[in-house]
Amino acid sequence: MAESDWDTVTVLRKKGSAAQSKSKQAILSAQRKGEAVETSKKWAAGQNKQHVVTKNTAKLDRETEELSHQRVPLEVGKVIQLGRQNKGLTQKDLATKINEKPQIIAEYESGKAIPNNQVMGKIERAIGLKLRGKDIGLPLDSDPKKK
Repeated sequence: MAESDWDTVTVLRKKGSAAQSKSKQAILSAQRKGEAVETSKKWAAGQNKQHVVTKNTAKLDRETEELSHQRVPLEVGKVIQLGRQNKGLTQKDLATKINEKPQIIAEYESGKAIPNNQVMGKIERAIGLKLRGKDIGLPLDSDPKKK
């Protein structure tokens, strides 16, 4: 009887697979042995990106117009520059007056900034000139409109 043989030992264990081992050394040794190694990178693993809407590259190629941002017109930049100079302010002085960075003022004057109504309103009040609407460059009315 083979089961009662005391000299034979049967050991049942699973071989370690490359899918279970994640160390680089274990993966390289499995590749050297010729075993099949499957690697997969999880998208946005370890980040809280559950509801991100992504567009594929074909859609992005077709929708180039949608992806460009509207910039401040150069006319508005010139009005800001003239109003600031008339008040005798530098870009830094105007920026500190409206609690913004000097870089913001430089971007607005050069026409590179994306318009923000809050910043535009602050600049309007600081230099006393309108920057939005039809009356760009005209003096800002000091008294509010009455109903």
